Amino acid sequence: MHVLRWISILLRRSDTHVLLAVLGGLLAGGALAASPYQISQKNREFQPGHIAINRGEALRFINDDGDLLHHAYLTSPTFSFDSNDQKPGTSFTVVFPVAGSFTVRCGIHPKMKLTVKVN
Repeated sequence: MHVLRWISILLRRSDTHVLLAVLGGLLAGGALAASPYQISQKNREFQPGHIAINRGEALRFINDDGDLLHHAYLTSPTFSFDSNDQKPGTSFTVVFPVAGSFTVRCGIHPKMKLTVKVN
């Protein structure tokens, strides 16, 4: 396994800072943290409309609709969030801490729907 090989090399070289960064990334989900996935809210749609991510990864919701408010929310027994009203040009980021299939909706535009599959 490549990860174990890297760790053994780093231990021999005593690169403590690098080793801690690698181990921190592994504990956070198996890889070093990446930028959040971007979800555009435009033309009264979530774009893309479906996404698959891993537990612990984040989605950044961006209101790209010129003059429309949006209000993304999710309510489930295991995980919930609410963006409150989002003015055009604003964004918010949410981490998905549990696995499952979730449907994100807009409280202002009921036809808007985003399906999030969290592995």
